[in-house]
Amino acid sequence: MKKIAIYDTTLRDGSQTEGISYSLLDKINIAKRLDDFGVDFIEGGWPFSNAKDKELFNYFKKKPLKKSKLTPFGSTAHPSNPASKDKNLLSLIRADTEYVTIFGKTWDLHVKEVLRIKPKDNLRIIFESVKFLTKKGKKVFYDAEHFFDGYKANPEYALATLKAACEAGAELLVLCDTNGGTLPWEIKKISQSIKKGLLVDSFGIHCHNDLGLALANSVACVDSGCVHIQGTINGYGERCGNADLVLVMGVLQLKMNKKLISGAKMGELTHLSHYVSEVSNMAHHDNHPFVGKSAFAHKGGIHIDAVIKNPLAYEHLKPSLVGNSTRFVVSELAGKSTLVAKAKELEFELDKKSNKAKKIYKLVQKLESQGYQFEAAEGSFKLLLQKEFTKYKKFFELRGFRVIIEKREDNRLISEAAIKLKVNNKLEHTACEGDGPVNALDGALRKALTKFYPKLSQMHLTDFKVRVLDEKEGTAAKVRVLIQSQDEDENWSTVGVSENIIEASWHALVDSVEYKLLKDLKKVKK
Repeated sequence: MKKIAIYDTTLRDGSQTEGISYSLLDKINIAKRLDDFGVDFIEGGWPFSNAKDKELFNYFKKKPLKKSKLTPFGSTAHPSNPASKDKNLLSLIRADTEYVTIFGKTWDLHVKEVLRIKPKDNLRIIFESVKFLTKKGKKVFYDAEHFFDGYKANPEYALATLKAACEAGAELLVLCDTNGGTLPWEIKKISQSIKKGLLVDSFGIHCHNDLGLALANSVACVDSGCVHIQGTINGYGERCGNADLVLVMGVLQLKMNKKLISGAKMGELTHLSHYVSEVSNMAHHDNHPFVGKSAFAHKGGIHIDAVIKNPLAYEHLKPSLVGNSTRFVVSELAGKSTLVAKAKELEFELDKKSNKAKKIYKLVQKLESQGYQFEAAEGSFKLLLQKEFTKYKKFFELRGFRVIIEKREDNRLISEAAIKLKVNNKLEHTACEGDGPVNALDGALRKALTKFYPKLSQMHLTDFKVRVLDEKEGTAAKVRVLIQSQDEDENWSTVGVSENIIEASWHALVDSVEYKLLKDLKKVKK
């Protein structure tokens, strides 16, 4: 069987996700990262409809990718134009790439009700469009849009559209489940019939995820002769998204033994997934299979005890194969085994039977009874261990703070924080305005500390969450605040709890700053 090629369409299909808007530089950087990872094809976009995509292809003409084949995307010629004069097709030629991808109508419903042309005219347009591109020396991937819906409605006509593209010289036929409504056994059965009806050796698949089956459909197609899978990193795409190539590559290479990329590069899969989510400004899902923060996280005490003895007991593969790692989650469900394992993970040696282990275990239980949770606040938990295991010296002492919120006549809402600290036996009194009370407090704290600890300027807050713990108490309820922070090489989360949201935020904020300062101090000592 031929090697299965990975065709990434994050830069086009992925950009159609609600909330994603890539700049030209974003697209260039993602393309370079995909190239370095080793995907076979990168669909750069639609140069005819998007000026930004046109600039992308111009950029890579001067600075070609190392391994991946950059591919422009477009449609068959407009019914009113001959192929040789169609601006869309001409833009694909000007992209100056070895491969091009065009889509055409397969479903007679679209031909009659969307294009509003005769079925035979659509067949002619498909043939002439592919033929024009192949005569210009292009290798053409033909995407049969709505193929499975079209086949179920009118199999004879759907096959006729594929034959038109095939006879015109298409390099590969790509079967598209554009509406994402086909089931895996339908995909497999119909794909197998294509081989009989067209006598083709291979074809590609392009699935959308409207039933949550894009991965299953893509994998089901492999046994039917599919040698080319299209999708996006993290499954980004219009509506419910596309087939998630992170999962496709993980399943095919690590579970089905299909050689896609080098093992070393597969070990960068987690980093690739997180990188694309960051550039896309999308939250990375903790429960994302293979690459999520929780993909190999263990919370139950029985599970953790078993994983310590043999990871295979509760892990379907070695996390390192995809660049992830085992995590032990500290919670009320876990016992001392979890505490010991977590301490070791954070580079602290702890004997399960020691008085220190018992003391820390009781402390964690007490804090959790007050509303603290360390599952999503490993920064705070590491500080807790640090204070128990070492001679902990505070970096600063709080003498007091005040936060003022003022609504002015011009409808502007002003937040201001003033803070008094003692740092290295010196009193610091600073004030700062912010977008909100926590932002102002954060600014005042940094302003007071940065002159003593300059590296704090490298750290910034990336997320802020508030959870009401006892809703029945209404506005007097206790709240839990989670703050996520990051610097140039790490991100961490901290937690604070109080009936007062400002005080809860302060506790989480102080933990976040102290985590950064301890981390930098440890680097200096090394």
